[in-house]
Amino acid sequence: MFRIAERADVPAILALLADDEISRSRGFVSEDVDATIWAAFEQIDADPNNELIVGDNGEIIATCQLTVIPGLSRGGTKRMTIEAVRVRADRRGGGLGRAMMAYAMTRAREQGAGLIQLTTDKRRTEARRFYESLGFTASHEGMKLTLG
Repeated sequence: MFRIAERADVPAILALLADDEISRSRGFVSEDVDATIWAAFEQIDADPNNELIVGDNGEIIATCQLTVIPGLSRGGTKRMTIEAVRVRADRRGGGLGRAMMAYAMTRAREQGAGLIQLTTDKRRTEARRFYESLGFTASHEGMKLTLG
């Protein structure tokens, strides 16, 4: 059910990312596939430390991006960052997100990561409860700076 995304999946992935009130309010998500989006996909696809994942049951119903980051801290432990997690609205609550996160955790172990990290918008209280139910803890305060 979960696999690495292909170029043909990009429009469906963008639709999942755009189907989110918080993302729309930021103005950073578009369903239009332009040269910048294609270039980003090609970079992700070519990078062995990045995987764009889709849940596919004949149509794209979920997505996330997995990035393995080597580091010197924690004794050289690799960490995986899970980003842009989305499950199609009509599929939420049925275990698909839990299955996708289990897939991500398996990929992290296979790639030698000793830590998984993610961020979620503070307004996403349901997402936070979901991640906590998987064992994630809010151990750090995340910060972002938009460059523009």
